[in-house]
Amino acid sequence: MTVTRDDVQAVLAGITDPGTGGPLNASGAVKALTVDEGVVRFVLEIAPSRAAAYAPVQAEAEAKIAALDGVAKVTVVLTAHTSPAAPPDLKPQRATPSGPQKIPGIDRIIAVASGKGGVGKSTVASNLACALAAEGRRVGLLDADVYGPSQPRMLGVSGRPASPDGKTILPLRNFGVTMMSIGLMTNEDQAVVWRGPMLMGALQQMMNQVQWGTLDVLIVDLPPGTGDVQMTLAQKAQVDGAIIVSTPQDVALLDARKGIDMFQQLHVPIIGMIENMSTHICSACGHEEHVFGHGGVAREAEKLGVPLLAEIPLHLSIRLASDGGAPIVVSDPDSAQAAGFRSVARQLIAARLA
Repeated sequence: MTVTRDDVQAVLAGITDPGTGGPLNASGAVKALTVDEGVVRFVLEIAPSRAAAYAPVQAEAEAKIAALDGVAKVTVVLTAHTSPAAPPDLKPQRATPSGPQKIPGIDRIIAVASGKGGVGKSTVASNLACALAAEGRRVGLLDADVYGPSQPRMLGVSGRPASPDGKTILPLRNFGVTMMSIGLMTNEDQAVVWRGPMLMGALQQMMNQVQWGTLDVLIVDLPPGTGDVQMTLAQKAQVDGAIIVSTPQDVALLDARKGIDMFQQLHVPIIGMIENMSTHICSACGHEEHVFGHGGVAREAEKLGVPLLAEIPLHLSIRLASDGGAPIVVSDPDSAQAAGFRSVARQLIAARLA
């Protein structure tokens, strides 16, 4: 018999929440519930002062869920506690304050960011990582876009990472790129419903408890916007620079400026900007059209005094390659569509940033 989320919810409904006196699953304390091949995990998000009151609830939930048919393992984490078993499952835990630290074995860290979603930031990150690998660099790719992790699909990677000792996580690898993503820890259609402290704890685990090995550069694919993940990265790790991705349209540039301002406030250098979806050439007639306008990113880069690293075209082959699990620099490295990404990789190497 296969256990389901409904089975687990039914058990939780029969457990009394000491804070509200009602069913545990209706109190809002249960977070990040996952049921995957008989393994049940969730977080009881409570204040540290309530830890003693909820410890019996934690034990009761684990015992009753473990008794369900089809359950192989149950892990219930109180956010008021620090769990030594947390790293391999990337369970949420609160971040501890400290200054930026160098990650052992990683020479450089480059963030790929955008102020606005949908501008192709993750496509740029995956192609840039593969292009650097093709140039002989030892490359890692950290998919920190927690709410929309797309790098497993783009790099054609699947399966859960292993943990040899219950503390470190072994990343996966393809096309010469060592990759870790929260998307490898959840089902493809499962939402990650986490608050700020949970996100910060998960990001720190992916940076510090993944066995990255020796890398020349770690590319970090950040979520859009200027939120907790971006701040945590800059405050906890020594980031050598950020690449800002934007389309040429004014709305995207408005948000890109906010992203640039955030990195400046966090004292992270701006390496340069990439104009994505810069131009479209009709595959039928060869007509060139600037669907989102043209030159806006170049003007913004000039204003900031940073390089325009590349103008990447809007082209069907780039999208198909990413959806197919082999970025364009891998599937068609000599194409005009791959040339921009390969040029950025060579610029980073020349600048000793990779």
